[in-house]
Amino acid sequence: MALPELVKKRVEGKLKKYCEEKVPERVRDRVRVEFKIRGDNVTLLERRPAFMNPDIWVSIPVAQFRYNPDNKKWYLYWCDRNSRWHFYFDLEPTANLDALIREVEEDPTGIFWG
Repeated sequence: MALPELVKKRVEGKLKKYCEEKVPERVRDRVRVEFKIRGDNVTLLERRPAFMNPDIWVSIPVAQFRYNPDNKKWYLYWCDRNSRWHFYFDLEPTANLDALIREVEEDPTGIFWG
């Protein structure tokens, strides 16, 4: 199921701002933070040029925000080294996406940014 249009616009605005502020413009030729929306899932990605071929950019999943339209809450997930997503138990699902973004940014467990 796709995000409701109003929710999608708010998410795009928040994450666009977050991604722009996360990486200074002077280094964006070496690293970027981006997001993609697929259905009710919003995935935060770190992007870097490939080691052997810097013309190709690779994506490293950082976090995933999953929206539940039934309760209008966001759930936070982290990605393991095998690209499997796991529920992040240290924070309860919330209607406040900003709280989840803040948790990813602060990364108290070291699970998102390492």
